[in-house]
Amino acid sequence: MMTKIKYLLIIALVTLALPMVAQKIFSLEDLNFGGSNYRNLQPENKWLTWWGDELIRTDVDECYLIDKKTGKETRLFTLDEVNKWANSDEEANRYVRHLMNATFPYPDQPLVALGNKKSFLLLDFKKHEIVWQDSISGQTANDWNKTSRATAYVEDHQLFVVDGEGKKHQLSTDGSREIVYGQSVHRNEFGIEKGTFWSPDGQRLAFYRMDQSMVTDYPQVDIFPREATHEPDKYPMAGMNAHVVTVGVYDLATGKTVYLKTPNGSVTGDFVTDTKPIYFTNIAWSPDAKTIYMFELNRDQNDCRLVSYDATTGERIAELYRETSDKYVEPMNPIQFLPWDSSKFIMQSQRDGYNHLYLYNKDGKLLSQLTSGAWVVQDVLGFNTKQKGIIIEANKYHPLHRQLYSVNVSNGKMTQLTVADGVHHGTLSASGNYVIDRHSAPTEPRNINVVAVSGGSSAGKAMRLLTASDPWKDYEQPIFECGSIKAADGVTDLYYRMVKPHDFNPQKKYPTVIYVYGGPHAHNVEAGWHWYSRTWETYMAQKGYVLFILDNRGSEYRGRDFEQATFRQLGQIEMQDQMKGVEYLKSLPYVDMNRLGVHGWSFGGFMTISLMLNYPDVFKVGVAGGPVIDWKWYEVMYGERYMDTPQQNPEGYEKSSLINKAGNLKGKLQIITGYNDNTVVPQHCLSFLDACIKAGTQPDFFAYPGEEHNMRGHASVHLHERITQYFEDYLK
Repeated sequence: MMTKIKYLLIIALVTLALPMVAQKIFSLEDLNFGGSNYRNLQPENKWLTWWGDELIRTDVDECYLIDKKTGKETRLFTLDEVNKWANSDEEANRYVRHLMNATFPYPDQPLVALGNKKSFLLLDFKKHEIVWQDSISGQTANDWNKTSRATAYVEDHQLFVVDGEGKKHQLSTDGSREIVYGQSVHRNEFGIEKGTFWSPDGQRLAFYRMDQSMVTDYPQVDIFPREATHEPDKYPMAGMNAHVVTVGVYDLATGKTVYLKTPNGSVTGDFVTDTKPIYFTNIAWSPDAKTIYMFELNRDQNDCRLVSYDATTGERIAELYRETSDKYVEPMNPIQFLPWDSSKFIMQSQRDGYNHLYLYNKDGKLLSQLTSGAWVVQDVLGFNTKQKGIIIEANKYHPLHRQLYSVNVSNGKMTQLTVADGVHHGTLSASGNYVIDRHSAPTEPRNINVVAVSGGSSAGKAMRLLTASDPWKDYEQPIFECGSIKAADGVTDLYYRMVKPHDFNPQKKYPTVIYVYGGPHAHNVEAGWHWYSRTWETYMAQKGYVLFILDNRGSEYRGRDFEQATFRQLGQIEMQDQMKGVEYLKSLPYVDMNRLGVHGWSFGGFMTISLMLNYPDVFKVGVAGGPVIDWKWYEVMYGERYMDTPQQNPEGYEKSSLINKAGNLKGKLQIITGYNDNTVVPQHCLSFLDACIKAGTQPDFFAYPGEEHNMRGHASVHLHERITQYFEDYLK
């Protein structure tokens, strides 16, 4: 009889002889958002919304009420029931195809709002009947008001309103591609996302009117017809003519429109006679619907004013606040009135160096600064009336972490509502008593909690709704790390992410790729799942590369001075910081400095080529997507904010331009663009190619026909395979 030790030894040897179950490897169809298997490898999720303070979960076919204490679900209705109650069939206008976009606009009524391409309806899910429906179909910029049930929309360039009784009102007659009504203006800068703004009672509609007849057309071409056609874009370049915007107010009761008497000049009929450009943004209404507030910004973007207007006459009432800067002021958020006190509002500003909350009365008197410190208010979720608090997201704890807080309006006291390290995003209930907390951390794909905002000792108490498992558990996963280095100023902390192959061996030398963006209003590193890594980095690590990603000065959520360090010299400070990252890589024995590459898109494309040309002996291979080549070809609002005009700042434009550095190219550089890019127009890439021809340098070039600034659908898979293959061919 064998001894126990011999028996265990034999078992161990047999086990070693058995074939190991191999871990799967990723394809771009798995990892890229245009891939066929992408959705299957995303963390489990729940589609949640609020019905007042009641928590609702929807999916394609069913809708559930969730008990906030136990998590127990009770089915409210199904998709089949909705279509039965609506007397729908496949061809009917009222046919609803899924419940994922269901909303519950009235906290005290059992009404669900559902829409499709042909219809928008309100359904009473207790009485099983439609209580209201509009039949506006396939229009642009639909904007529905839940109080009056009126809808604003654009059709054939004209602005219309259909009121709650179904009566159609035409607000414009001169709309065209040059005279634009009811849509986003100023090229979506300054936080602008739409062009219509309903008053709280739904009886008045503020809207943008944009005259861009003086703006030069960029000659885009549609190549797909038998004979290619000219499809120009209005594109105002830095230092050139900008469009002129006015704000109209339509009154449903009177059927009349007035235009705000803004500093643009005198208003005659429907149009402005003086073309002095001023930016109007962050439109807000007073709770009584009598006053409109908005920020007005001069073209230099260094003088910002909060101004009130009479909504019935268009008369300018008062200037409530003014902020100036020797660089730029950037209003991004409308004022918000306190739900319990219509005489006071909160305003967001970076006036002390970081985005914080300020409390004002309606006459423009500063009452208090509600938040302060070397951290940023990242979002205002809403208000809690019971506690008279403001619910925010902020990185007070750490620049890479985002937590939820309640800020007491009376004394500014902050109460942290979330505990776990990582990144938290909240959705507030109607009363502000509860918040849906979507959380991730470097090793946690997704957690969903319901957090009590108020309730004394129960405040901050969370009920877990979902702990998502790792959807990548069966795959070979890279190693994700995070750390910090000092910026080129020797003082400022910069945070990086590093992605290493799953079988990383510190004794080996690895080809390394720096992924870069580097520009304002973006960041690449945070304490979310995998340290916010892009899935392409995983694909590259799987192929044996080390990836390095650094947020340089100029990127977001680090305060005004951190971002404005790049003013009038885009690319210069950013390169200095990225080269500090290169110094750090040089100190790592496993980084092969003879095989160093760089890749980025948009601002990151600009940074990629900048690094390749300014440090030609450092970078062997680069792939630049949608790159800015010279800021004089970029748009007015963005370009002039960060660079001033070419007339004001010729030295800065000359220094940042890549045209006159085309002869510096030594390594292999591939430039990729959407053939119909309307953000970074093809003139950038083509002009650089011309400069390279004249200088005798040899970049590679690839264009995606019909694509704009970012590749859509499966073209994105093709794009990322092309990027990868370029590094495989020339770096590895």
